[in-house]
Amino acid sequence: MHGAPRTLNTARLSLLPPAPEQLPDLIRLKADEAVFGFMLHGVRTPARTKEELEDDIEFWLVRGYGTWSVFERETGTFLGICGLMERPDGRGVALRFALWPECRGKGYAREAAAAALAFGHRAGLKRIIAVARETNLSSRGVLTDIGMRECGEFRHQGHRMLVFESLR
Repeated sequence: MHGAPRTLNTARLSLLPPAPEQLPDLIRLKADEAVFGFMLHGVRTPARTKEELEDDIEFWLVRGYGTWSVFERETGTFLGICGLMERPDGRGVALRFALWPECRGKGYAREAAAAALAFGHRAGLKRIIAVARETNLSSRGVLTDIGMRECGEFRHQGHRMLVFESLR
């Protein structure tokens, strides 16, 4: 799948693989508590965001999939990120998404997540998971709407985390 197109287009979105010119948008997104406060390691510093961008570029080269920056096709506006990454806790390849709060309720996360999930399965991933806090009803709704099913749970920093999966 390494030679396959890496850019995804949906009805309203363009998902672009990571590139250095996306760094300013990623720094703003990953520093925002309302966006990245829910992610596994929380908000990021600009230096950490730069390291993660470099890692994301390398991950694509090695794996043939990874994280995309999500843009609205009509305007070119940066909306957030969506992608597939190996979880550091060994649970497997996980779908993740983080979009600006003003994107909520418009179906953008659902659209991006569905495209990323389909791409992952086309890339040969037989099982893709996702993790959401029990209290994050929006993310849980996105995951079930795109066909993922709850398959487990664990506790992380005092939160009940639900594990979802999609099997090819």
